[in-house]
Amino acid sequence: MNQPKQLPVALFTLRITVFVVFFVWCVDKFVRPDHASKVFEIFYGSPAFGPTISYLIGALQMVLLIGFLLGIQKKITYGALLLFHFISTVSSYKQYLAPYEGMNLLFFAAWPMLAACYALYILRDSDTLWSLKKT
Repeated sequence: MNQPKQLPVALFTLRITVFVVFFVWCVDKFVRPDHASKVFEIFYGSPAFGPTISYLIGALQMVLLIGFLLGIQKKITYGALLLFHFISTVSSYKQYLAPYEGMNLLFFAAWPMLAACYALYILRDSDTLWSLKKT
């Protein structure tokens, strides 16, 4: 199948920008572990947890992110990020129902990012630029 020569560049820019967002969220688990606990409590119904759990979640997420950034095991890494972001986006449903309260409008940025994660997943075999695994 012929694909536009710009497709790998477009997918690479999506991969880098999605990585940046996830990376910042990941680092937050190390810098502000109490914030991570609060997020898990509010959005995922998790009981509060201490810094050790936050660091563990952050470390596992970092491993996944590095694999994603390098294009390793794309079906798994791209798929996992798509799944995690889907859960994150859906779990914020209350913010979408009250978009003009507080900072809720910012939650709508999750939707184009979810679309980017989906595009990367379904086009993963075409995401070859600066990827360790070309297919």
